Amino acid sequence: MQSEKDLFKKIKNSPDINPREEFVIETKRNLLQKAHRLHYKKKIKGFSLYFASIASFIVFIIIGFNVFSNDISQILSGTNNVPEEVFNVGDETEETLKEKDINISIFREESEQVEEVPLEKYVMGVVAAGMDPTFEMEALKSQALLARTYIIRHILHSGDISLPEGAMVTDTTIHQTYRNQEELKTVWGTDYEMYLEKVEEAVLSTQGQILTFNNEPIQAAFFSTSNGYTENAEDYWGNEVPYLKSVDSPWDQTSPRFSSSKVISINEFEKALGIVLPDDSSIGEISERTEGGRVAIVVIDGKEFSGREIRGKLDLESTDFKWQRQGEQITIETKGFGHGVGMSQDGANGMALEGKDYKEIVNHFYNGIEIEKLNTFLPQILSLIE
Repeated sequence: MQSEKDLFKKIKNSPDINPREEFVIETKRNLLQKAHRLHYKKKIKGFSLYFASIASFIVFIIIGFNVFSNDISQILSGTNNVPEEVFNVGDETEETLKEKDINISIFREESEQVEEVPLEKYVMGVVAAGMDPTFEMEALKSQALLARTYIIRHILHSGDISLPEGAMVTDTTIHQTYRNQEELKTVWGTDYEMYLEKVEEAVLSTQGQILTFNNEPIQAAFFSTSNGYTENAEDYWGNEVPYLKSVDSPWDQTSPRFSSSKVISINEFEKALGIVLPDDSSIGEISERTEGGRVAIVVIDGKEFSGREIRGKLDLESTDFKWQRQGEQITIETKGFGHGVGMSQDGANGMALEGKDYKEIVNHFYNGIEIEKLNTFLPQILSLIE
């Protein structure tokens, strides 16, 4: 078979060549040229892909080496720690970031100065001052929710208590007890670092969460120790609150504050209550008890008192009391410590010891509540504190 070169020579040197043969030769020539072009294109494309792959691999190695080097440098220098600002629950939205704009101004009773701290730092100071730091983590988390809920509700619905200019709250039980870090160092001593780390974890792991009922922050009442049951709000304060209902709290019975006794003289008793006791050994009649087992009504010398009045006037630890007259003295035995409404701290700790988490704890002590992010209330809060 003739080569392409020979055929073209034949065309050139033979003017009498058959047109048909010339057409065939031209067609073959075109096809061969196309084939050559495609062949070289494929070769070029193949080489391009090959070199591109090599280049990509080299870039990947360089970037990986740089990242690895940076990580090693950070680890060795200790600069790879996560900053405190990223400890947020859920996605960090624009509104979540605005939580940092909430500062709490506290009137310090002792120094008579106003101290301003960020919201979550305030919550840490309240939890540290208000709950035993040796308690279980889930109990501390529950307390953090109550402290945060209280201050958010207070900002939204501040009361009539007169405060020094620039202050939102006091650092006493009028609002919430609060201690700053310098004060905690004095109270906790050598355990300061350990307890502070524990409280910080409890607060930051629940950051921004509050308790609500019907889309409003709840009245986050709590107390130390129950008599085995919590109290209905209406039985202590007179006003019914749907989420502050009596529930069982058997965990408190192991608390050192579960029971106590107090001895006072007949003279002190009569003076405190404004009554005169009869000559016999009687004191008065407890005529009614509440659903939570506390004294509702007692009648002494024909005069009616509520259990809350007796507790306040005689400075008792609880409204669950009984008494006995012995000569010129009266011995009063009480169960529990505090008003009894809302969450029992000892009860919360007992639940945590049984493996319950903070969500289960708060839902046990507060009926029908929800745990929500405070983002919903941010626009209103920020407008009130500006």
